[in-house]
Amino acid sequence: MNRRRLLQSFALAPLAWSTRALASTGELFRAFGPGPGREPTQRVYAAGPPASILVYCLAPEKMLGWPYQLSPAALAMLPAAQRNLPMVGRLSGRGSTMGRERLIAMRPDLILDVGTVNDNYLGAAEQVAAQTGIRYILMAGDLKDSPEQLRAAGEMLGVQARAELLATRAQSILDKAAQARGRSGRGTPPSIYLARSADGLETGLAGSIHDQAFTMAGARNVAYTPASTGVGRVSMEQLLAWDPDYIFTQTPAFVQHARRSPLWRQLRAVKEQRLVLTPMLPFGWVDVPPGINRLLGLNWLIDIFGTGRPSAQTDDFIVDFFRVFYRIDAPADLLASARNAQHGP
Repeated sequence: MNRRRLLQSFALAPLAWSTRALASTGELFRAFGPGPGREPTQRVYAAGPPASILVYCLAPEKMLGWPYQLSPAALAMLPAAQRNLPMVGRLSGRGSTMGRERLIAMRPDLILDVGTVNDNYLGAAEQVAAQTGIRYILMAGDLKDSPEQLRAAGEMLGVQARAELLATRAQSILDKAAQARGRSGRGTPPSIYLARSADGLETGLAGSIHDQAFTMAGARNVAYTPASTGVGRVSMEQLLAWDPDYIFTQTPAFVQHARRSPLWRQLRAVKEQRLVLTPMLPFGWVDVPPGINRLLGLNWLIDIFGTGRPSAQTDDFIVDFFRVFYRIDAPADLLASARNAQHGP
């Protein structure tokens, strides 16, 4: 048996947990490298930001470090053990900083990657597993699959009861979103634009993993191109032609820029105070990263699109989400900023 067929046999071998079939990808995850050991997984390297949040929510004591730099404000909110974890660098996606020798020296039982599943990522996962001898799981990261992501990862990490609790909560949020879309289906969905950069012209394109919270909340992303994948740049002329109902941003400085700019002030969303600064603590609520953290933003967006602004019930939901998923208390100033997001800094 040649090396490639051997790796494929590892990937397709019976697992200690089941592979769930999904309409979008055909399967929830692919496994490369050695099969699961007899002992429970204790040391997990999260290959990218979405995977790190999944592991943090399920089994934070098994994290070897953060694959990206959290802000000082985000770290200050986390429990001491996770606040003091090293920033070990990322293995997947753009800007990989994790070398193979360093990865082997960390001695992880498992490499977990969550996000896009395509030939490029599958090939990279297969190569890493072959070079390091470490089991590598690549899991689809669509927001709609959050309950199954939690259950599958919970089985891998040996925390099934915790995973079932979070999966049940995740399903209730998705059900609420489906009901909201059903109620709004009779009318025209609100149009949105996500301004990701300081100048506002980088955006998450329609159909990409970056706009899923918005579309699942019942909105329509105006930033559509024939090759809508990932993040792209648009022109101001194109944005003026789209003239979305809402503009969302994760950059406080951009709010000030848009309010001062004669060009941006031509847009209805800016003129009518529907320029919304999305909360980013401890992780992005609608994106950055595109992980299960978006469940919080999805519920928040449903209220914004349904009633125009978050309500007191949204406060209660945020407090509960922080306690159940993140196991921390939601600061009062964060609740206030979520309520007043359309007014910005």
